[in-house]
Amino acid sequence: MKRILIVEDDRALGEGLCLALKSPEAEPLLCRTLAAARAAMEAGEPDLLVLDVNLPDGSGLDFLRQLRRSSALPVILLTANDMETDIVAGLESGADDYVTKPFSLAVLRARVNAQLRRGEGAPRGGPLVLDGFSFDFERMEFRRDGRLIELSKTEQKLLRVLVENRGRTLPRELLVDRVWTDGAEYVDENALSVTVKRLRGKLEDNPSKPRYLKTVYGIGYVWVTFS
Repeated sequence: MKRILIVEDDRALGEGLCLALKSPEAEPLLCRTLAAARAAMEAGEPDLLVLDVNLPDGSGLDFLRQLRRSSALPVILLTANDMETDIVAGLESGADDYVTKPFSLAVLRARVNAQLRRGEGAPRGGPLVLDGFSFDFERMEFRRDGRLIELSKTEQKLLRVLVENRGRTLPRELLVDRVWTDGAEYVDENALSVTVKRLRGKLEDNPSKPRYLKTVYGIGYVWVTFS
């Protein structure tokens, strides 16, 4: 069962979103303030966050920026602001999608389902197959078009975080926290750039113009899939 946290201060709209998104596979929870949302997330991180920008106790964008320091949770921003600068600000803050009011519930459902699908990781007990790649993290076997690729432990960790969150921009800080989990007090930020460069050299046809492991300038990296 997928858990969808909806943060919307308009009671009627929030309850309507819960009705529209509820299904045998998904259970929405409505919070009308950021304080309530924080409490709900402390009880357990949901599978998706639908977040209003303007809330009575703060800015949804500020909440999102704080969230991105420690979580790659997929987030859809919901707001009446449809200026290009507002959309850019939302995406640069770490949003995965952006829906402006008024909107079609059918469109929102489709976008919610797309984000939930992206959050699904590799099938247990077998390799993840994407665009000619085969990534088997349990057996530590990695192939492209049948050709075996040797990856270091650090490269494997980085690749796993990226492909299990494919289509989602992951901040540099989050990647460092996820990959370098050996308890080191300090990790040189350049270590991530070096590992990304090495991984591209092993997986990309043209590492200087990567097709799959792309840089999102000012934020971090994203694994793009075409299959």
